[in-house]
Amino acid sequence: MPEALGRPGDDVLVWGDDALELVFAIGRDAPVSLIGLRAPGASRTGAAVLAPALRQPLVEISAFGHGRFPGGFRNVDTVIGARLRHESHVVEKHTLRIRQRDEETGLAVTSVFEVTPGVGGFRTWSEVSYAPSPAGGVEAASIVLDFLSTFATGAFLTEAPDVEGFQLASAANDWVSEGRWSTRSLRDSGLARIDRDLQHHPPRSRIHVADRGSWSSGEHVPTAALLAESGDYALAWQIEHNGPWGFEIGETRHGAYLLLTGPTDQDNQWSVRLRPGDSFTSVPASVVVASGGMDEVLARMTSQRRAVRHVRAADRRLPVVFNDYMNTLMGDPTTEKLLPLIDAAAAAGVDIFCIDAGWYADGSWWDSVGEWRPAARRFPGGIEEVIDRIRSHGMVAGLWLEPEVIGVRSPLAVASSGRALPDSAFFSRGGVRLAEHGRHLLDLRDPAARGHVDAVVDRLVADYGIGFIKMDDNTMTGPGTDAGGLAPGAGLLEHNRALLAVIDGWQARHPELLIESCASGAMRLDQAMLSRLHLQSTSDQQDPVMYATIAAAAPAAILPEQAGNWAYPVAGSSREEMVFALVNGILGRLYLSGYLNRMTADEQALVRAAVDAHRRVLTTIERAVPFWPLGLPAWETPWVALGLREPAGSALVSLWRRPGAADEVVIPLPFHRGEEIEVEPFFPDSADGWSWRWDAAAGELAVTVAVPAPTARVLRVTRTSPAPSPERTPDDQ
Repeated sequence: MPEALGRPGDDVLVWGDDALELVFAIGRDAPVSLIGLRAPGASRTGAAVLAPALRQPLVEISAFGHGRFPGGFRNVDTVIGARLRHESHVVEKHTLRIRQRDEETGLAVTSVFEVTPGVGGFRTWSEVSYAPSPAGGVEAASIVLDFLSTFATGAFLTEAPDVEGFQLASAANDWVSEGRWSTRSLRDSGLARIDRDLQHHPPRSRIHVADRGSWSSGEHVPTAALLAESGDYALAWQIEHNGPWGFEIGETRHGAYLLLTGPTDQDNQWSVRLRPGDSFTSVPASVVVASGGMDEVLARMTSQRRAVRHVRAADRRLPVVFNDYMNTLMGDPTTEKLLPLIDAAAAAGVDIFCIDAGWYADGSWWDSVGEWRPAARRFPGGIEEVIDRIRSHGMVAGLWLEPEVIGVRSPLAVASSGRALPDSAFFSRGGVRLAEHGRHLLDLRDPAARGHVDAVVDRLVADYGIGFIKMDDNTMTGPGTDAGGLAPGAGLLEHNRALLAVIDGWQARHPELLIESCASGAMRLDQAMLSRLHLQSTSDQQDPVMYATIAAAAPAAILPEQAGNWAYPVAGSSREEMVFALVNGILGRLYLSGYLNRMTADEQALVRAAVDAHRRVLTTIERAVPFWPLGLPAWETPWVALGLREPAGSALVSLWRRPGAADEVVIPLPFHRGEEIEVEPFFPDSADGWSWRWDAAAGELAVTVAVPAPTARVLRVTRTSPAPSPERTPDDQ
């Protein structure tokens, strides 16, 4: 159970559980700081703590008229943050609330921590309120915040003397090139080395990674990690917001810091005016700590994601989905094209058949969307004919939907149509309705906008019995909307939060409805959305060979049971090419496409075998943890590997050999070092030119391939001898 106590003779607060200990400095002459963060020692003497000169304030907060000292681009060194002082703290079950106050402005900030029992992680955010005290000289009628951190600490420096001892692992993200992970030293990542004693000031350089607009992963993945060079400590975080966020790493006068934040004035045109009695809550983040490296800390983050996810009974079904889009109909569905695909998908063992884009438009549809009614030309007998065929095979029908936009040519956007939504339903700046990529953007703070999207979803479920929605978002909002007199970033933040409430409403009214998150592939890869939704599209990438790194990297950012990886075998291609495309989906959520109806009997049998293998993975995937025996893949890496460790101790490993790769690769499996193991093909069920040999002493599996690239396999690794006993020390005798 969490605990809170002070060590004798020191102004500290110690809190956590058996998997994680947090130590806070709560003295009267400095702001609260998190000064220790790691698993507690067996002796309960606790985590190592930072010396006073190395401490970073727990909260950074600034307002108009109260900036930074020294000034600069960095989000630390805030004047108000430096003035905060501990007022109180409260422990309630697994939650710690630390309240600080700045007497000069009347701002009070509560830092909230929710420990996840047994995981070695917590969720955290900041709550600020404004209560000016005339007796204390505070008389301002309002104050405008322009920055509030979610979390800040320098406690990782207990694991190394300075930043030279750490690397940063982070991932760039973009359309069809998602999850491009890299690991570099903090110096190489942007922290310039200077003589801080000679200069008498902290450095001004920083590592700053942030995302903008409504695509929460449009440029970067909101998950990253600090890795100790020693290999025995790692700290990872994810910022859980479906809009702008950022993290920053830098050095202080003698120490260093990590800072997590949501939207800011500097990056996102965000600010908020607080009047007496008003409050504001930052976006949340999760933080986990592990004794080990990237695999160990991401295993803990996987457990953290499962702990904070709102899992419904419907989400436990883990159906196999066929979608007609990728490398198949590509947004041009018709009854004639769909019926044979539906029959073939049913024969492959699919549970859900999703009709993708284009079902709502007779012609060019990009800038006319918004009403979401079936196109008569595409479905002469009505879309019901297609949906009835889906149901006749025992499958659930799904539809693609992009509910957050209205095309500029849609009757819902054109005033002369008589059906247009009011101006208040759309994002605007300076009274001008915004348009991006041929679409207007709905502002879900507005009742008319919410009423429209609710009516669409309710109608599709009621009229057609839809049980699955592929919810796409192909239009990035820009900084936001200033409608209502807010800063654009504040308008966007309120819209982002309204979107989550809308989704919650859909699921409350339709508890059997499953929703896939998609945004031009994985441009909205965040836990605010994924804590609610069933599945995440991991890319729009159409080349299966390039998809391998996307599929392998996906479980670093999201749960493996939510990683919707396209598997689109091409009829008439070679067997190895088909296997490669199918392997992309096996260890995540196989998201099937392709002209199955045009395949030979042997090709159809291979697809069915992949679906059957994937179903076996699904029996344990919600309890399995990912690992990367060759490290997180670089974008152009020739050999790619992803593993899932199952609860019983066995593991599944997907291996992809891409063009240019050597014909042999060594796969480290350190958790089986010193053991005898059995390695067998999982998919396909025969080796077919692949062979391997196991070195138990080294814990390495050497894999040799005699067929040309591209080629891929999924292997099962099972322990056949008891795990070795830990080495005994003299104290154990």
